[in-house]
Amino acid sequence: MTSEDFVPAQLRRLWGISEPARLGRPAALDVNLVVAAAVEIADRDGLGGVTLPKVAKSLGFTSMSLYRHVGSKDELLTLMADSALGPPPDMDTAGWREGLRSWAFAQRAVFQRRPWLTHVPTSGPPSGPNQIAWMEAALAIMSRTRLDWAHKVGVLSLISGYVVQSVRQHSELAEGRADGQGQADAERDYGRALVRLVDPERFPETARLFSSALFEAPPPGTPDATVADADFSLGLELILDGVTVRIEPGDS
Repeated sequence: MTSEDFVPAQLRRLWGISEPARLGRPAALDVNLVVAAAVEIADRDGLGGVTLPKVAKSLGFTSMSLYRHVGSKDELLTLMADSALGPPPDMDTAGWREGLRSWAFAQRAVFQRRPWLTHVPTSGPPSGPNQIAWMEAALAIMSRTRLDWAHKVGVLSLISGYVVQSVRQHSELAEGRADGQGQADAERDYGRALVRLVDPERFPETARLFSSALFEAPPPGTPDATVADADFSLGLELILDGVTVRIEPGDS
């Protein structure tokens, strides 16, 4: 019995471990071709546009042909997510905080290019080679700290979850805005409308919020990317502030 006998077929495909060779002509279709076609469809039509019949048709095969290479639609999504994520960039930074910040922004950039990634169902912990590479990058950054393994995994999960939720929320809000309306304009209009509706006696703190200058800034015309970056940075810094509490002074 070989070591591969202990690795499920789905994980072997995810890691690119070839199945035993069969006699006859080489297969005209393989896992990489199937995944690449599915990712191309998702980039064009979103995750909802990916179906096995559509992927098969784009490759000139029948749907049944795909099942020789991917066991199910769920497995295809897992393969797509790891492939589309790609490997992390080089993040050789001086301190753990700067490193985790760079890690979060780098992952966010991938999800912004491919927002459909934030809608791929999570069926388990990271298991693909690219997901593991991102995990390795974060763990390497935190190796400079005295955090134990449980805290390192907790920090990694918290930051990656924040990145996914932030990109998903920004994408969904953008889809819900009127054509031509930017995020800054939408936030300003939201604040001005709610300040007229929220009763200060019933919701005193919320009324104070909408009466503040928060929703009036930044000024009209500010690029959405600038607003989104500021919002993302604020939440990320709050998370990193919490991590700092767990790290002895001098670790950074």
